[in-house]
Amino acid sequence: MTRAQAARRVGADKRSAADWDKGITIIHRGRIYPDGRVVRYPNPILADVNSPRTANVLGGKIDLDRVEKPIHPRYLSLLEREQVCDLHRAGLTVRRIAAELGRSPSTISRELRRNTTSARGYLPHSAHRASVARRLRPRDPKLTANASLRDYVRDKLARKWSPQQISHRLVVDFPTDLQMRACTETIYQGIYVHARGELKRELARHLRRGRLRRRPRRDPAARRPRFVEPMSLITTRPPEVESRTAPGHWEGDLVIGATNRSAIATLVERSSRFVMLVHLGADRSADALRDGLITTISGLPAQLRGTLTWDQGGEMAEHRAFSNATDMAVYFCEPGSPWQRGSNENTNGLLRQYFPRGSNLRVHTPAALQAVADELNNRPRKCLAWQTPTERLNALLNAS
Repeated sequence: MTRAQAARRVGADKRSAADWDKGITIIHRGRIYPDGRVVRYPNPILADVNSPRTANVLGGKIDLDRVEKPIHPRYLSLLEREQVCDLHRAGLTVRRIAAELGRSPSTISRELRRNTTSARGYLPHSAHRASVARRLRPRDPKLTANASLRDYVRDKLARKWSPQQISHRLVVDFPTDLQMRACTETIYQGIYVHARGELKRELARHLRRGRLRRRPRRDPAARRPRFVEPMSLITTRPPEVESRTAPGHWEGDLVIGATNRSAIATLVERSSRFVMLVHLGADRSADALRDGLITTISGLPAQLRGTLTWDQGGEMAEHRAFSNATDMAVYFCEPGSPWQRGSNENTNGLLRQYFPRGSNLRVHTPAALQAVADELNNRPRKCLAWQTPTERLNALLNAS
């Protein structure tokens, strides 16, 4: 029976069935592959950013992230409040406590008077939360409090103006009325944070992207690793690869078919532009790509098995297994930089003459793909001084 049928028979999910079928052993936060490789998963994100951590204080709640965030040395820290509690219980006077902490006596006096919120006396953690809650200055949003400003913004949004255009036009239309001011972020906050229900949908539809939810800005420095296995970026690739003087250095990518349900893997040799096509059909998983690349690369002589450069697509998650099987180092482009493997991008454009966008690539057999590759490899190229890729590759092999 098929793997899916076997999984249903024993009541297992698809991923577990696939792991068992491949001989993968599941361990705590990791996997052990049949070839002995041990893959550890990255540390999980322990807190959900959408569910804030809160604590009760003064009959209400306070965000603990706000409590734990350091503000400025002029404010008493939690450590100092713990020292105040200990010294106060030891019977020291306010002036002695202030001298110990290097603070003004009035600061200590005010701290004990305002932030003693328990019948048991001064408690440092309760005092710290009460102080943070007192710092809050809640107020009505500007677009909620000012009806004239709100109507102006809604009218311009209905005319397809962007929030930036509205913000700068307010200064032109109301040069002396300082109440008619709203920065770009204030307008976005009015749409995505303060508006609710149908009003939110109506306002968001007027924006050029029409999104009902803002796309978060991500810090590139906080980017999580693309693959579980460590990857080598193109910046660490040997310099002779860039010079295109020695054969055996390849660039690869996928050509995707209709509705992302079929694919062909393409390999281009950098020095000669020699093309090889890998039949994938409907299975474009990392395992299928790994097996297809190993089968294709294994037929090459050792001189042509140097390096492989790929983008950071999830289909290349098995790059470590591919390298072990073929003895080829795999390097990855930087995120959003397809031009770093420009020979492959150019070749994929040529292949669209044979495999138009939106077509089903599953209908092409391996023999048909080989016929297309032969046509490209025997077509003269301007970048090769009108030689064909086959002629240039043979010349490089003979010279080496």
